Amino acid sequence: MREQETSSDLGSLLKALLKEKSWSMRKLSQLSGIETATISRIVNGKQQARPKHLQQFAQALNVPVEQLFEAAGYGIKAQKKDPYSDFRTSLEAIQEVLLASKLFDEEYTRERVEQRLADYEHYARTEEGQRIILEDFQEKIKQVGGLGPFIDDLNQLYTLYLQTDGTSPKRAVLGSALLYFILATDIIPDYVFPIGYLDDAIAIKLVLHKLSLGQNPAEEAEDEP
Repeated sequence: MREQETSSDLGSLLKALLKEKSWSMRKLSQLSGIETATISRIVNGKQQARPKHLQQFAQALNVPVEQLFEAAGYGIKAQKKDPYSDFRTSLEAIQEVLLASKLFDEEYTRERVEQRLADYEHYARTEEGQRIILEDFQEKIKQVGGLGPFIDDLNQLYTLYLQTDGTSPKRAVLGSALLYFILATDIIPDYVFPIGYLDDAIAIKLVLHKLSLGQNPAEEAEDEP
């Protein structure tokens, strides 16, 4: 029932925005890159809008993306400032939202993140992968403003990476998390807080578990000779 209500809310909003601009669905299709048939199904509540659709709609219609996410029933607004203090404790709640919303592809799963980490672990053993970590990690931190869930964890992983022998398997595992952060293209935009950081959170959690570091990689760094 709630899913139908949220679909109706989004459809009504899109209809109102199109009417306000005197646009047809075909015009929105041309500007958003979304097929007219897909727009029609979303507007009429026959198809759930995905995060990528909402982002494209927002850009084409020049409206705040959080307005569309709210209408689509996400229940979590986009944020531009730093509301991340209790992000770790909310990870399970976010996953529940994902499960309940049914607005995400099935491929957006833990297995997808695990596979990407495995690929990056191999890449981290190469000279090119190591160069990217050493040259681009700090720049990526600057790009995100040094703010965000698990940024502290990433900084600690980077410090531990620098302190770990270059031939150590552990260094490759650490490198996989850093390369994921530097190179991976998120399926959900990061500015959709906190859902947009879910894959980063999962990646860090998987790496910490693999290293048996719990939630504090700095403790391991202190034990390094």
